[in-house]
Amino acid sequence: MELHVVINGRKDLAGQLYQQLRSAIESGRLAAGTQLPPSRLLAEQLGISRKTISDTYTQLTYENYLTGIVGKGTYVNTRTSALARKQSHSELASHEIIERWRNLPTFLRHPAPDASLRYDFIGGATSKGLFPRDDWRRCTAHALRQTASVMGFYSQAEGLPALRSAIARHIAFSRGVICQDQDVVVCNGAQQALDLIGRVLIQPGSVVAMEDPGYPPARLLFASHGAEVVGVPVDGEGIEVASIPEGTRLIYVTPSHQFPLGMPMSQARREALLARAHALGAIIIEDDYDSEFRYEGRPTDSLQSLDQHGLVAYVGTFSKTLLPELRLGYAILPPAILEAVIRAKQLTDLHTSTLPQWALAKFIDEGCLLKHIRRCHTVYAGRRERILARVADDLSPWLEAVPSTAGFHMVLLCKVEVDVSRLIELAKDVEVGLYGLSEFFYQQAPRAGLFMGFGAIDTLDIDTALDRLRDLLQQVA
Repeated sequence: MELHVVINGRKDLAGQLYQQLRSAIESGRLAAGTQLPPSRLLAEQLGISRKTISDTYTQLTYENYLTGIVGKGTYVNTRTSALARKQSHSELASHEIIERWRNLPTFLRHPAPDASLRYDFIGGATSKGLFPRDDWRRCTAHALRQTASVMGFYSQAEGLPALRSAIARHIAFSRGVICQDQDVVVCNGAQQALDLIGRVLIQPGSVVAMEDPGYPPARLLFASHGAEVVGVPVDGEGIEVASIPEGTRLIYVTPSHQFPLGMPMSQARREALLARAHALGAIIIEDDYDSEFRYEGRPTDSLQSLDQHGLVAYVGTFSKTLLPELRLGYAILPPAILEAVIRAKQLTDLHTSTLPQWALAKFIDEGCLLKHIRRCHTVYAGRRERILARVADDLSPWLEAVPSTAGFHMVLLCKVEVDVSRLIELAKDVEVGLYGLSEFFYQQAPRAGLFMGFGAIDTLDIDTALDRLRDLLQQVA
């Protein structure tokens, strides 16, 4: 490795080297476990004697800053870094803005691998065991060949043409979305798509309407742009269109699988929403996050396919069909905002990484995505049926399921008074991850219940986990 050390003059060479190495270790610039260059190599680089290097290494080893491993080399020892005090954010001119960001809640954050629970009903997570690794490995090898054949320039902000074309064909087939390749913008997950649309439509004080209960990361994101976010109640048909206020510029909805409750938006409500948006001059974001997994009834077309005025921005993600770690999503944008969003994308991160874009384009074109979705659909359907059977049986004294026909989460409402917060804490002690419903409410009165994801939990673990949930409900209800 190249070690940054500066030797000035020819005086006290060992002292200069000692002070710089010790300071680098104490400040954390040389992290624990870092291997230092061999004494002969460092002596050649610095133009000083090898004995000076060796003596300095010996002194730092004696003081427990370094450790030597026979046959391997000299390494920075594990120790607590004595970092110098830095300026507190409260001393900065922008401290109020910093404090607002520091105090933002973190919703739906997935745990680190070493902090996950044995039986976890977390939402938005998929089963890694279902991921087609061999197909993806082959597509990634294709992607590497593609990237090797082009010059080292930055790519297009809107995404690779091959992936934009593959996405357009896929969603036209699976969701009835009406679009051309040029309408597609590839993003780092659906969250970036929401951010980009918000950037070009929102200024401080702009009114954004969204479902309540709804998706908290979207609400927090729009508010971070300065929007006045209004929570609009939902009923069995979806968002109550008549409650969308005057002056609204942006409307965020999840019509195919209302988040979090799960019911689809009725046809009449969809038509009313489009008419209301047209009257307001507002853009609608249709977040179609997981509706490719449908278990009952006829598939419903996207809201975008009904749009006659170019008002719907359709947002999708591959986090729910493949893996969240891939961070690949997209937006199908109406002409009115397409170029503005592409400029915003270019300004924020230039473009999404091209290697996974090439791989995903190949993955879609070869039919691997549809095959994977069909496989996951069968597994998720079995998990859903098992949870519903238990809710209708021994969990029925306490819980009832909200009717839902798509996705891989469901909501269980409390039929009797239950201390949900205590239930969640007690569940952790028996390795069960539960999540409350109340945090999804904003301005509407929250309802007591559980948000149950079944994408990540193994099918064979569901009964064991629900047995433990039943036992806990007997304690807290």
